[in-house]
Amino acid sequence: MADDLRKQEEAHSDIANSSTSKEVEAEEIEKTGTVDTVHNDEALKVLAKYAGDQSWTDDEEKRLLRRIDLKLLPLLCLTYGLQYYDKAMLSQAALFGLRQDLGLNSGNRYSFSAAIFYLGFIVGAYPAMTMAQRFPIERVASLTVILWGVCLILTPVCRDFKDLYAQRFFLGVLESGISPMFMLIVGGWYKKNEQALRMGVWYCCTGYVSIFSPLINYGLGHITGSLSPWKYMYLVAGAVTILWGAAVWFLLPPDPVRARGLDERQRYIAVARLRSNNSGVRNTHYKAGQVYELLTDVKFLLMFFIAFLSMIANGPVSTFKPIIINSFGFSQLNSLLLTMPSGAFAGTIQLLFPYLAYKYSKAGIRSWLVIIAQAITTLASLLLLLLPFDSTGGLLFACYILPAVGGGYAVLMGLQIANIAGYTKRSIASSGLYIGYCLGNFVGPLVFETKDAPRYVPGFVVVVVTSAVAGGLVFVYRLVCIWDNRRRDKGGITEGYEHAYEDDLTDKTNPQFRYIL
Repeated sequence: MADDLRKQEEAHSDIANSSTSKEVEAEEIEKTGTVDTVHNDEALKVLAKYAGDQSWTDDEEKRLLRRIDLKLLPLLCLTYGLQYYDKAMLSQAALFGLRQDLGLNSGNRYSFSAAIFYLGFIVGAYPAMTMAQRFPIERVASLTVILWGVCLILTPVCRDFKDLYAQRFFLGVLESGISPMFMLIVGGWYKKNEQALRMGVWYCCTGYVSIFSPLINYGLGHITGSLSPWKYMYLVAGAVTILWGAAVWFLLPPDPVRARGLDERQRYIAVARLRSNNSGVRNTHYKAGQVYELLTDVKFLLMFFIAFLSMIANGPVSTFKPIIINSFGFSQLNSLLLTMPSGAFAGTIQLLFPYLAYKYSKAGIRSWLVIIAQAITTLASLLLLLLPFDSTGGLLFACYILPAVGGGYAVLMGLQIANIAGYTKRSIASSGLYIGYCLGNFVGPLVFETKDAPRYVPGFVVVVVTSAVAGGLVFVYRLVCIWDNRRRDKGGITEGYEHAYEDDLTDKTNPQFRYIL
């Protein structure tokens, strides 16, 4: 247990833990009859009520962790994969008459129909996370999925590009809360060193779903009937989403404090082991002071701009990739099939990088992994910008490695959750990071204008510059965290966990908190 509670940055490995065993840790948990849930975390209720043995073995904790993984991760994976399938369908439906039927071939209409989705994300993220804190998060998630399914299934009623703009905007509003909510759920179930891998497990579905979606949509696009082919794609996807949203209501475990299926001892261990996070599990009381602290926190501002700049590269990945490949001279079918290796690469790197962050958590490599991902995306953009147009193999290779940015973002999400404490602060930070993500995804399609086809030179110039700058800001973030950790070390207060749930302390107000790298 000492290893789990020890600081995970190599630069600070000389700091001794205040606890050397689970028994010592358990003795530090004060048993109180009344718990102040305004100032403190609701996890204290679980600790206060438990009357059994307060120590546990590593094997017991590992069995519980496997149980948590089996209950939680399949739900997150299926929901997030479905979300990406729904929102990215536009680029595949574009090959089956959507652009012609809705008048999207004129000017920048197609690009804006993709971009406006992320304006909806920005509008919806903050309200979604506020509701997720105030109300049961599993109920909020379920209703979110059902409502976006209803919005999706109504896409075929769009008559022109204006109708599609409205539909895409509200689809963005309704989908906006899922990723921040999932970040919050992972932060409430797992230790810091466990979070990165779990983030990657559900986030990699954005890549792996792209292996199968081209085949599904190609088949649906060839249905002969009274409707245009692309409309069947949306009808089927919307119906599946609505049914899955209803299932989420009953299946999604929210947090260790309220989750069903855990006995008293399992719940106690699930809560007590998270003291090493120094960030709490759940507090339903909104604290405006934590929001102000977040908005003046240079580390959060760096994270925001990293997400914004890096996600500009997602424009060609999610909106233009089938169209770009089609411009190389391939047929509709082959263009869809040739997007599949890109999905395989994206899913693999989105899983591999978080795994490496988990495997070598003590080495402080998370920020380096994000920088590597940015470098790969920058290289891909340079190849698409500079290679001769008849170098089909090289251009396809560049298309396939372009989504490396997703692997970096998967690590980035876990890095932010691990480095922010205070339940309100962590909740709003999750939506704030996603707003940066959304702004990048909004700008990305707009820099790829129809008149610049098929090379989209201005667009790829923007991607090269923003990807490189984002990588530089990650390095600055690393330096800021190192500086802050050293300043706290010099203050004479070592890393500790006595205030993990007390007073709902933030990372800034808890001097025992240390940032991971």
